Amino acid sequence: MSFFERQTRARRNTAWLVALFALAVAGIVALVVLGVMVLLGGGPRAMAVAAVGALAVIGLGSLYRVASLRGGGTRVAAELGGVLVPEDTTDPQLRRLRNVVEEMAIASGVPMPALFVLEHEPGINAFAAGYSPSDAAVAVTRGALERLNRDELQGVIAHEFSHILNGDMRLNIRLMGVLFGILMLGLIGRKILVHGGGGGRGRSAGMVLVMALLCMLVGYAGLFFGRMIKAGVSRSREVLADASAVQFTRQAQGLAGALKKIAGVEAGSRLQERADAEEVSHMLFGDGTGLRGLFATHPPILERIRALDPAFDAEALGRLKARWRERPPDGLEEDLQLGLVGAGATAAPLPAARARLAVTAPMVAAHVAAPQDDDWQRAGAIVDAIPEPLRQAARRRDMAVPLLLALLFDGEHEVRARQREEIAARLGPAVAEAAEHLRTALAQLHPMQRLPLAQLAFPVLRLRPRPELGDFLDVVHAMTHADSRVCLFEYCLGQLLRVQVMESLDPGRHARFGRRKAGNVKREFALLLAVVAQAGHGGDAEAARRAYLAGLQRVLPRDHVPYAPPAEGAQALDAVWEPLDRLDPLAKQVLVEAITDAVLHDGRISVAESELLRTICGVLHCPLPPVLER
Repeated sequence: MSFFERQTRARRNTAWLVALFALAVAGIVALVVLGVMVLLGGGPRAMAVAAVGALAVIGLGSLYRVASLRGGGTRVAAELGGVLVPEDTTDPQLRRLRNVVEEMAIASGVPMPALFVLEHEPGINAFAAGYSPSDAAVAVTRGALERLNRDELQGVIAHEFSHILNGDMRLNIRLMGVLFGILMLGLIGRKILVHGGGGGRGRSAGMVLVMALLCMLVGYAGLFFGRMIKAGVSRSREVLADASAVQFTRQAQGLAGALKKIAGVEAGSRLQERADAEEVSHMLFGDGTGLRGLFATHPPILERIRALDPAFDAEALGRLKARWRERPPDGLEEDLQLGLVGAGATAAPLPAARARLAVTAPMVAAHVAAPQDDDWQRAGAIVDAIPEPLRQAARRRDMAVPLLLALLFDGEHEVRARQREEIAARLGPAVAEAAEHLRTALAQLHPMQRLPLAQLAFPVLRLRPRPELGDFLDVVHAMTHADSRVCLFEYCLGQLLRVQVMESLDPGRHARFGRRKAGNVKREFALLLAVVAQAGHGGDAEAARRAYLAGLQRVLPRDHVPYAPPAEGAQALDAVWEPLDRLDPLAKQVLVEAITDAVLHDGRISVAESELLRTICGVLHCPLPPVLER
């Protein structure tokens, strides 16, 4: 199943969630009306009031919870007691976690997520939360850091990244909001019974208590419906995430080993410190609550293990339990024994900067959000090959802004001078000077290292205060519009940064699944293809026209839209991004293939062109891994 098919499936799951929510609400309202009629002897008017009241409570409860989660993944992780992992941590377990997540982020083509650790949880668990990759947070328990070796931790993180790439996080947050509304009546009834029992005497007080009891009973029905919805939505996605993690790392032992430790160590995967663990049970890597049967949010642990290691059985699990009862596993110690210290950074060298890669449009589309084992290995090598001063700058809060701005400097001296003036005027001369200094170091980077460097700097950037991020966005816009000759890659990189920052500032607002069809955005299609074709062929207008027609044939084979590159160049694309980003997932797949055809009409793609393609795909939320050639 491709990324675009998974996105289509995620959209169907959202529609299914809405339908299940509607059925659950109808059932709860019916129970409230029935209770008013039987317990209180209410007539039609009282029953109508009860129905409207129940709907209002459920609706307002859901809206309140959804609004409270607009902060996205970071908000969810913080609510669960997560502690942000510092960029300069010296804790060896946290350093290992950061290295693994950095490799996964670069290999999948998404921004580095915010990292959290649940310090007081001895169980082995993890989750990913957020509306989109731009506001994603990954949290792991201290038990996972202590018990898992590097391969096992990698398997768990790959599982969580599959949720990020498949669109599951968005569904998970909406599920939290929906289920809170369903449980609201029960919460109200419990509060009244606890705090209102001695508040008065007589018939009115008795009716209040009867209503509270009715709300409590209906609340149990809501809990039943909520658990059923969570279980139905979650189990199949956990199976898919396990399979994706194995595809990602190309070895099942790591993920299987993590699951075996969950099954074998005493703490398992239960969240012990959080009374509200059930609210997020559908988001966790392992079962966090102990619910079984119809209410289980995860397949049975032995079933998950056997899918990865068919020879594993209950007897083998018994032996592991006995061994770990005497001496619990130590992940860092196992790394030393297995020779995993420093693993993950060996890979084939990067292609020469002037190399040309042999790819096809369907190959590129199939590679979107579908990293393979050599992608994460290559990701580790890419990070290690970036000069240490630049890596340190990407992780420092005072240097991330000038570093990202330095990536946007144009090759033309006059344009670059105007860009520097914009930085100095809006952020101060010191930032402009730091960006100019970093530009010299960035000039030595391999083309395939520029986007990964931006990905490393992004989580540090979004920690800046909102007013500073607003100023940063203004500077990015000014730099990418400093002159009509700004190169397409720099323009698209600036657009990618703007999209990611805006999404991280207001995640809930930007969470959406597209529904537009290709026929509704013909002008936008044609404009993007014309700019890409023109940028790839310089002054050769005829070659650019052929490249444009190659892409147009893929996406609009029955339409004749003449080649008309805009005079303003890349800046003309400002109007195309939002309409194209709202395409139906399968239409977006055709768009990716069309852009690839336009770049590839001569049969091969240069490294610089492949990075441009990755940047455009990033703007359109179709993340490409760093290596296109297979």
